[in-house]
Order: sequence, then structure tokens, then C-alpha cells
Amino acid sequence: MGIFRVSLCLFRVIHSLPVTIVLYSVFLIIKGKLPVKSFVSESERAGLASDEGLEDKELRRFKMIAYLILVHRYPNQFKRLFKAIYHPSNHYLIHVDKRSGAGLHAEIQDFLSTYPNASLLKSEKAIWGGYSLVDAELRGIKELLKMGLKWEFFINLSAQDFPLKSQTYIHNFLGKHRGENFLKVSNQATVRPDTMPRIEYYVTESGDEILDTPLLKRPFLRGVTPYIGNQWMILSRKFCEFVSDSPEVDRFKKFYQNTFIADEGFFQTVIMNTSYKGTIVNDDKRTIDWVPMGTIKLRPRDFTAKDAGFLMASNDLFARKFDETVDSGILNILESHISQPSALPVERSRRMDRAVPVGVRV
Repeated sequence: MGIFRVSLCLFRVIHSLPVTIVLYSVFLIIKGKLPVKSFVSESERAGLASDEGLEDKELRRFKMIAYLILVHRYPNQFKRLFKAIYHPSNHYLIHVDKRSGAGLHAEIQDFLSTYPNASLLKSEKAIWGGYSLVDAELRGIKELLKMGLKWEFFINLSAQDFPLKSQTYIHNFLGKHRGENFLKVSNQATVRPDTMPRIEYYVTESGDEILDTPLLKRPFLRGVTPYIGNQWMILSRKFCEFVSDSPEVDRFKKFYQNTFIADEGFFQTVIMNTSYKGTIVNDDKRTIDWVPMGTIKLRPRDFTAKDAGFLMASNDLFARKFDETVDSGILNILESHISQPSALPVERSRRMDRAVPVGVRV
């Protein structure tokens, strides 16, 4: 009887999809490149679970989220973020920029001492634009895996981020997207060609500075297509294990050590150019308002209380960035917002997620 009900629900989903998508999906499954659910929309997945009565059972089996939070200032704002995302089933690893001083490190260490599921990652310099930011992410992932905790998703945050949804909501959402990776992914050469100098010229970190050699241009990795996105991600444990342990990743680490703003391209390029098989949703679930900053890059605008309605209406899980010295009122509003019972415990968006099967260029 259970097999019949599953088959009936699967028939409903397939019947509602365009024929071209179904045929192409079958071809890719046979080729071993596409997970079965890559072209099933978010709402269809939620409906399938509801039809089967599996929602509660699946969520009970859902383990925890492993958060890595990067901190370099504003300890009080960090504490507000931590409390807003705290849940006893999660684990929290905090990296304090070594340049921030012993005082900040000691204050955060003291704050975390009352939380048994929170730890500090060894402090190193984390310089904007340098590979040291990628190194902090990789060290954080490796440390969380070493702990042996059976978490299912890795989420990285800055201490100037803030959640737009409660942890219950986020748990429910991720419970419906198990094994998937949420990060922005674009072909760097075709979509953002202006950023190609970041990987074409040899860059080093020296002290607290980034030094480039504009006359020393080098070829990219042979047989590899460069990809780019944002630093912020939600990664499956499977991919975290791959990026941490696979020898395939070694040459990517070696090359990106001498690139500019490596944290916006390293993980994207690895996940799209290796033997890792999994589903990428081209969405980092972050609300960010990018504004120009000189000739180098865009920067995230600081949200204020005027943005409250926009933020609370967002389908994203987190937003950045916030600055308590600019406007702390917006944090008060969001704290109140996420403390309210959610009317929709599972996000049911009508749009189709941009699922990017590994090995298939969209």
C-alpha cells in the first residue's frame, strides 16, 4: 500500500512537468549526472511530503545545522545574532579575526562558555580580499567534521548578518531540501567578465595587505571553468566532506591562494568542476542590497528600520548587513518578528528553484 501511494505521488509530480524536462531529466539520471529531484519545484516537494504524511517523521530524523560565524568587531551585535539563531540541536563554531585583539576574543569566549554546543575556532588573520577568508571557512568545516557531530547542513554567517526566519522555520525548510547546496553560481567569464582579473593576476597577502602583481598574468587551471558568486552559502554535509577531504580539491586550494577575493569563487569553482555529485540551488537564501563602492566592487548596504517591511516579507532565511552603530532599531524589529509563530512552517514558494545539476551548465 505504501509503495502504491509513493508511486501515485511521483506520477502526480511527473505528470505536471513539461515533457522536455522529464525526458532530459531521465537522460541525465541514466548518465549519472542528475539527482532525481533536481527539477522538482520547492512547492511540489513540500506537497509530496505532505501527501505521504512524512513531514513529522522526516523532521524528527533531521539532525542539526553547523553554523560558522566570522567575527571581527561589535561583540554586542554578535551576541544578539547568536541568540537569534540559537537552538540546542545546532552547533556553533566562532572565528574571531586575530587582528581584532585579545579583548574581543576573551569577551566572546566568556559569552560562549554557557553554551555547551558552541566552540571557538583557532583565531587567524582574516583579510578582506585574501585567501585567508577561504582558509577560515575550510578550517571551520574541517573542525566541525572532526567533532563527529551528525549535522546535515553548514551555514556561514558574518557577525553583521541577522536571520529573517526562526530556527524552527529554517529547520523545516532545510528538512525539505536535504542534501542540497544553496549558493550563488555564475560562469565568471561570461556573466561577470569584469572580475576575471581577480584570478588572472598573482596576488599575495602580506601582513594586513593584499599585494598584486599586475604585470604577472597567469593561465587558469587547465580544463576548469571559473565560477563566481557570493561568500555566503548553505552547504550539505556531503559536499563539506568532499571539499575537506578529496585530493581533487588540492589544486584548487593551491591556485586560489594567490587570487583576489577568492571567497566569492573558490567553492563555486570546486563544486562545478569536480567529481562531486549533488544538487546546487542557485540561491544563497540571503537578502543583500548591493551598492557601488569605488571602482573595486559592490558593498552590502546597511539595513535600517525603514527596511523592516521589505525584510520581513522576504522569502530568504538571512539578511546582511546590519550595523548597530548606524541603526540598532532594525535588530529589535527582526528579533520580535522571528519570535512570532510562523504561519507557514515550510516555505511554499510558487517559483521553480534554479536547481543546477553538477556537470550540467545552465
